Amino acid sequence: MVDSQSKEILEGKGPQTKKLMLVIIIISAVFLGVMAAGFYILWSKVAPPDPEVTLEYDSIKKQADGDKIRPVFTLDTFVVNLADRGASRYLRTTLDLELTDEMTSEEVKQRLPQIRNAILMIIPSKTSKEIRTTEGKTAMRDEIMEKLNAFMKSGSVTNIYFTEFVIQ
Repeated sequence: MVDSQSKEILEGKGPQTKKLMLVIIIISAVFLGVMAAGFYILWSKVAPPDPEVTLEYDSIKKQADGDKIRPVFTLDTFVVNLADRGASRYLRTTLDLELTDEMTSEEVKQRLPQIRNAILMIIPSKTSKEIRTTEGKTAMRDEIMEKLNAFMKSGSVTNIYFTEFVIQ
């Protein structure tokens, strides 16, 4: 009938059963390790980057770029009516555009009508209450910079400085 060696394997006794169990455990551990590594790689490619790491990288990059003196292009003074209801308020402001390089300065001179138009479309849509605060000025500056960089070809506006800002 059944020999003694087969009987030991079926009952879970003997050295061959222990070896077989050890091989199964090792193969299972390797398989699970490969699966975990695959999921980790897939997850790190699919998951969005950590915002804190991105902000830290941006601040390091700005510090490195901050040592470099960039060209500044001064625009003529703007006198613009604001969007206040029930009151007639206006803003008198002068802007300086910080540019990536001298080539961008030449492009700004050529695109001056487009630049003035973009600024004159943004500022009159603001109310005096919106732009009185530092956050409001920063938001308006960022909006203007985004609009100007949308049509710049050879370089970009890296910063905008308000050298005059009077609301009346």
